Amino acid sequence: MTHLSAFARSSRRQLLAISTLAMAMASAVATPAFAAEASKPAAARVAATAQPAGSYITTKDGVQLYYKDWGPRNGQPIVFSHGWPLDSDSWESQMIFLADHGYRVIAHDRRGHGRSSQPWEGNDMDHYADDLATVIETLNLKNAVLVGFSTGGGEVARYIGRHGTSRVAKAVLVSAVPPIMLKSDKNPNGVPMEVFDGIRAGQLANRSQLYRDIASGPFYGFNRPGAKVSQGLIDSWWMQGMLGGHKNTYDSIKAFSETDFTDDLKKFDKPTLVIHGDDDQIVPIDISGRASARLIKGAQLKVYEGAPHGLTDTHKDRLNADLLTFIQQK
Repeated sequence: MTHLSAFARSSRRQLLAISTLAMAMASAVATPAFAAEASKPAAARVAATAQPAGSYITTKDGVQLYYKDWGPRNGQPIVFSHGWPLDSDSWESQMIFLADHGYRVIAHDRRGHGRSSQPWEGNDMDHYADDLATVIETLNLKNAVLVGFSTGGGEVARYIGRHGTSRVAKAVLVSAVPPIMLKSDKNPNGVPMEVFDGIRAGQLANRSQLYRDIASGPFYGFNRPGAKVSQGLIDSWWMQGMLGGHKNTYDSIKAFSETDFTDDLKKFDKPTLVIHGDDDQIVPIDISGRASARLIKGAQLKVYEGAPHGLTDTHKDRLNADLLTFIQQK
C-alpha cells in the first residue's frame, strides 16, 4: 500500500509537470518570439527542427543523416557531397588529406545511401539540397567550401540555387552531372534516355551485378586497354552501393539524369573550380564540365587528360593538390 501511495504521488507530480509544460508551450505560441521564429529563412527553420545525435542529424521529415566531421573544429569547413550510389566513404582520400592540412572536413551520406535512413519518398534533388542545408545549418558552418562529385555536384548546384551562398566561400564541381545529362531537343548532345532506362533495368534485374559491372568497367576506366585494375576499388564501390536502399538508389537515377541545373549554375556568385576528366564515360565532359564552366560566371575549368569519371581515386594526388591550391587562393 505504501508503495502504491508513493506511486500515486509520483504520478500526480508528473501530471502537474506535464500540465505546466503544456501551458508554457501554449503561451510561447502566442508570443512575438514565436512569430519571429516562423519568419526566419527556410534553411534556418529547417535547421531549428533538426537534431544532432552522435554521428547523425535528424531532418524535419524524420530522415536520419549519417555524417563525418573530421579535423580541427576551428579550421575552415569543407563540405563534401558524394556520387551515386556511393556514400561519404568515397571522399576519405580527400578528407584525410585536407584535415591533415588544418581544415575541418564534413561529409554526410545522402538520404537513402550508406548509413542514412531509407525513406520511400523524397529521393530527388530538392530534398538532397535541403538535407545539405540542414547539415550546414545544424553544424553552423560558415565560410564553407562546397565540393560535389557527380550526383553530389548536382546537390551542390541545387543547394546554391535554393539556399544561396551566405554560408559559402567557394565551390568545386568534380566529374559533376550539371547542367543536365539527359538528351532532349534543348540538349541534343546529351545522353539518351535508353541509357538510363538500361541502368534502371539492370538495377531491378540484379543490382549487385550492375554495381560490380559499373565499378569494374567505365567508372574507373578499367575497361580501357592497358588499364591497371584495382580489385580493392571495385570492392569498395560495390560495398558502398549495396549499403544504399534499393528504392532510393533507383529513384536517384532519375534525379541525377533528368534534373536541369542551368538556373542553379547561373546563381553561383563565389569562386568556382570545375574539374573533369576528358575520358569520362559516365558523365561526358562536353555536356557537363565544359558546359557548367561556361554557365558559371568566372569559373575555372581544369581538364584531367585521360582521366575517368572516378578520378577522386584514380587521380587522387593531383586532385588533392588542386583542391588545396584552390582553397588557399585569396
